Amino acid sequence: MNPQPDTVPPTEVRMVEIVFPNHTNHLGTLFGGQAMAWMDKAAFLAAARYSRRTVVTAHSDQVDFKLPIRIGEMVETVGRVIEVGRSSMTVQVELIAEDLHSGERKLCTRGHFVMVALDADGRPTSVPALPSP
Repeated sequence: MNPQPDTVPPTEVRMVEIVFPNHTNHLGTLFGGQAMAWMDKAAFLAAARYSRRTVVTAHSDQVDFKLPIRIGEMVETVGRVIEVGRSSMTVQVELIAEDLHSGERKLCTRGHFVMVALDADGRPTSVPALPSP
């Protein structure tokens, strides 16, 4: 039997949503809380996929809302594991809005989330080191 080759764990996830009226404020732009929920979900998925562990959010940092996201726009949420500690992973998350008619895309929001991997007893556990570039 041939041994399985070592594979590099995936460091990125992408999710797509459409902004509906129930996601927006009275100005027709995405609620900040909804944006944060989508970002936290992408951070969770990126960290869990990378580590193949149960993960929890330990910290969110420096979330910058650069441009509004409007009703009817598609939002691509991109989460990338950019740094790994012993049991923690820093995930950079970006929200990119796309006008479905013109195809125009714009980076609207960026933030960083620290996720911690847990063992079966709920204690922090080690995760693989990031591969060298």
